[in-house]
Amino acid sequence: MRVACWQPAWVPGRAHRDAFLVRLGTVAADAAHGGATLLITPEMSATGYHLGRARTAELAEPAGGPLADAVAEIAARAGVAIVYGWPERDGDRIHNSVRLVDAAGTATVYRKTHLYGEGDRAVFTAGDELVVQARLGPLTVGLLVCYDVEFPETVRAHALAGTELLVVPTALARPWEVVARTLVPARAFESQLFVAYVNWYSDGPDGYCGLSRVLAPDGTARGAGEGDTETLLFADVDPAVMLAARQVTPYLVDRRPELYGPVR
Repeated sequence: MRVACWQPAWVPGRAHRDAFLVRLGTVAADAAHGGATLLITPEMSATGYHLGRARTAELAEPAGGPLADAVAEIAARAGVAIVYGWPERDGDRIHNSVRLVDAAGTATVYRKTHLYGEGDRAVFTAGDELVVQARLGPLTVGLLVCYDVEFPETVRAHALAGTELLVVPTALARPWEVVARTLVPARAFESQLFVAYVNWYSDGPDGYCGLSRVLAPDGTARGAGEGDTETLLFADVDPAVMLAARQVTPYLVDRRPELYGPVR
């Protein structure tokens, strides 16, 4: 299966819902033209991130709101599944959520479970369901968000639950490029699955660093972007590659969970 990863430029004032939908329609058509089955966008792609509590609350929508309907229409028109992020309103709570909607309109929602810093915790409520999956063509696709992937337990839980492609929208800022360049490839290698890590980019020493990439189960990049440009990356995800990697380095088979009780 071919996936497309959209690394958009963060432009203050442009990353709101209406502008996002216009851009998404064009990018989804480009992804389909490139043979992709799945288009992945960054964390909070529909609204922008780090907006503060008041603005985030203003933009928040329920999982079945107008934004969801509009993205589903784009997915159907382009014939691709789309992963996008937005602030999900659930009563008085707001979650940092991602939604996978396929061309037929079937949708799956994941709420970020690991909130990073006081900025996140002041705005969002953490989700409480770690392993959320969807079946897309031949693959079992799992969802995480940004900081979630920095915990080895989260990725291993997905691997043990049968996830083959782990989709991780992110908003990684400088100077944390080591996460994209070192940690995420290690996660793919140690849990022997594909990981699609998709970021924003922007200028400045503390701007979003880009470096979107699709990592294979051997830790190598099947598609990788730099940090200084808007881009649409394509990569092929082949379950046979995952099975071959698991034969060479059988971490999942050689585990000894009876010894891991104190690891909490």
